[in-house]
Amino acid sequence: MSKKKLGLNTICTHIGEIKDEQFKGAISPIYLSTSYEFDDVDVKRYPRYFNTPNQEFLAKKIAALEHTEAAMIFGSGMAAISHMFLAFLQKGDHIVVQNTLYGGTSNFIREEFHKYGIEYTFTNGYAVSDFEAAIQSNTKLIHIETPSNPLLTITDIKGVADLAKSKGIVTSIDNTFASPVNQNPLDFGIDIVMHSATKYLGGHSDILAGAVASTQEHIDRIWNVSKNLGGSLSDMTVWMLERSMKTLALRVKAQNKNAGKLAKFLNKHDDVSNVYYPGLKSHPQHELAKAQMHGFGGMLSFELAEGIDAMAFMKQLNLIKPSMSLAGVESTMLLPSETSHFLLTQEERDAVGISNQLIRFSVGIETFRDLKTDIAQAIINTKTTSFA
Repeated sequence: MSKKKLGLNTICTHIGEIKDEQFKGAISPIYLSTSYEFDDVDVKRYPRYFNTPNQEFLAKKIAALEHTEAAMIFGSGMAAISHMFLAFLQKGDHIVVQNTLYGGTSNFIREEFHKYGIEYTFTNGYAVSDFEAAIQSNTKLIHIETPSNPLLTITDIKGVADLAKSKGIVTSIDNTFASPVNQNPLDFGIDIVMHSATKYLGGHSDILAGAVASTQEHIDRIWNVSKNLGGSLSDMTVWMLERSMKTLALRVKAQNKNAGKLAKFLNKHDDVSNVYYPGLKSHPQHELAKAQMHGFGGMLSFELAEGIDAMAFMKQLNLIKPSMSLAGVESTMLLPSETSHFLLTQEERDAVGISNQLIRFSVGIETFRDLKTDIAQAIINTKTTSFA
């Protein structure tokens, strides 16, 4: 049966699994060898070449989920995006970068690109016109992130892709927040999709990995750089990631449902000043999100009202964990100003709307009423303690 005819849960479960021909086990075997035969073989396998059996087959699952020809798995999301950038940019080239995106990506661009002679421009906003205004004669790549981290802004994927194609520019997207369950950017004309696989693809807060998916031609170009930089992933972790992805669609759809309910609850709460979630009708890009997403995701952000200490609030949580990462089956919260965007200056955070009251909420699969109750009691106890 063609992969295009398979259902999402079937792709998650079966595409990219290695058949155990020897013992007929139900799951993929692990190949931990770092040394393989080289004579009279079709493929010369080596871990740093990203082509051990577990690496090769997991890449097929990721490619199938993102509707691409090929994919690669890396040691982290930053390894994936940095290798991709270096594959498509060289000295004298210019990149246009969306201004609202993951702080680690912004920091990499600001700290490393000048060493390679690569020029960059962060857009003033995230409308298509903002990207067009930033393009220069030497622009070779446009990079976007939607929904963005941490404000859940929505960028017009097709609009940016069409603009880039009209000028012969390659496009890339960080699809981590959406996951391939909620969004498939290649269907809208984007050239390269990357993920921090640590997040939804792994989904259990126990895997560090990254992924890139694209055409075979683009993946070959990335591989040609990556084999020299050595950012491949151990096969034990690759096996764990393939196992975790079997439940990807089930997990993400449950998180979507919880996040939608919690966004509505927070949006009506007197002690919450703003809620950022594309599933809310009040979100400025709600209609655009509906047009390019299958689901609105399990991520949202909100700002507590002035006078309620955000850090004190998180210390009052009993069920929801104050934690650095996101997208696990357990719900977590963090302050972007103290974590994901800590490397930005206060002025830079203010410029993109990241206040000290902003809380990023990664919604898990717990029962909705339990999460709602935990948030409500934490707000009450924070206020009581503050005014005592």
